[in-house]
Amino acid sequence: MAEQEEEQNPNAIAKLEIPTGRVKKIMKLDKDISKVSSEALFLIASSTELFLQFLADKSAHVAMEKKKRTVRVEHLRAAVKRHRPTSDFLLDSLPVPPQPSTSNPPKERAKMRLEKKSVPFATRSIEAFFQKFT
Repeated sequence: MAEQEEEQNPNAIAKLEIPTGRVKKIMKLDKDISKVSSEALFLIASSTELFLQFLADKSAHVAMEKKKRTVRVEHLRAAVKRHRPTSDFLLDSLPVPPQPSTSNPPKERAKMRLEKKSVPFATRSIEAFFQKFT
């Protein structure tokens, strides 16, 4: 009964998924902000939730277009690129996905990774131990 009254009452306080204490700490990282009102905190937390929901929806849509079941960074980047106001400030902050090189097959890439690993001083790698001496 009380739940129905809350749904019908437009002045009821909405529950936020984002912890407002953490939002307040992030806001106070700015040296110009000394105090944060509860109304401002609620508005910023609400708008952050809406923005994240928007990004999640658009990223999921891109993933579904590419017939993938998991949303990856590539899908998020594509969603951000499609939405101009978001891409203006967010695209530079997203990591660039590594481009798969077609010249190196996976076995060669694994060998290159092993070669790049440095060994501690006065030791040798296991490959050097098993090399034939001529």
